[in-house]
Amino acid sequence: MTNPIIGQGDAFTRHAPQYQQGYAQPNPYQQGYGQPQGFGQPGYSEPGQFQQAPQQPMPMGAVMTLDDVIAKTAITLGLVAVSAMLSFMFVPPQLTLPVLIVSSLAGLATVFVVASRPRVPVGGVLLYAVLEGLFVGLISKFFETMYPGIVVTAVFATFVAAAATLFAYKFFNIRVTARFRKVVTIATAALAGVLLINFVLALFNINTGMREVGSGAGMLSIGISVLAVALAVFNLVIDFDSVERGIAAQAPAQESWRAALGITVTMVWLYLEILRILSYFRD
Repeated sequence: MTNPIIGQGDAFTRHAPQYQQGYAQPNPYQQGYGQPQGFGQPGYSEPGQFQQAPQQPMPMGAVMTLDDVIAKTAITLGLVAVSAMLSFMFVPPQLTLPVLIVSSLAGLATVFVVASRPRVPVGGVLLYAVLEGLFVGLISKFFETMYPGIVVTAVFATFVAAAATLFAYKFFNIRVTARFRKVVTIATAALAGVLLINFVLALFNINTGMREVGSGAGMLSIGISVLAVALAVFNLVIDFDSVERGIAAQAPAQESWRAALGITVTMVWLYLEILRILSYFRD
C-alpha cells in the first residue's frame, strides 16, 4: 500500500470524532432554529424573534502547523540517525543477523500499531525510530563494508531527492488527485507483493535476480530498484499533500507526530533503495 500512516487524503481528519472533546460545543440556547420553545427551556427566545442556527464546532487549543511537523520530523529522523550510528559501531558481528531480524519485525509491528491509534502515542513514534535506526545501521554497515563511502553518498542523495521533491511540489504546483493516489497505491502494493514472493523464494535458495547487490546485478534488479525509488518519491509527494491537508483542516497539534512518523517511513525506504542502486555502479 502507500504510506500506511499518512498515505490517505483524510489521514489527519478520519479520527476527528476522537477529538471532539477538544472542540467548542454549540450553545444549547441557540439550538432549534425557528422553533418555539417553552419559557425557561433551552433555546427559548422572545416572541417574534428567530434564533440563530447551531454553530459549527470551532477548533480550540493547539493545532498542527508546518513548523511542528518539521520539528517533529527532525526529531524522528535524528533519532533514526543516532540509533543507526550506534548499531553500526557497536553491534558485534555475531549479533548482526539476530538484531537485524528482530529490529525489522519489531519496527514493522510498531509502525502499524502506532498508525492505527486515534491519538498517536509519542513513545511509540520514538520507539519506532530507535528500532528502524538499528535496522538501517546494520544494513548500512553491510554495504559500507563492501563499498566504502557508499553510505555517505546515499544519505546525501536521499536528502537531495527529498528536497527536490518538496521544491517541485511547492513551486510547480503539483496537485495530488484521487487518481494519482490510486495509481501509486496499486503500483506500490504490486511491487510489495512481488518482493514478498521473491523473499519467500529466496528462503528456498531460488534466485530470481530481482534484488541483487553490486555491479553484477542484471537489468531486472536495476529496473526494480529504479521503480522502487520512483514510487518512494511519489509516496513522498502524497505525504506532503496529506500534511498540507491536515494543516488546512486544523488537525490537533498531536497529529504532527503522525506526520513525522509517516515522512520518516518514506525517507527510510527511499534511502535503502538509493543505497542499493548506488551499489550497482560500484566495483
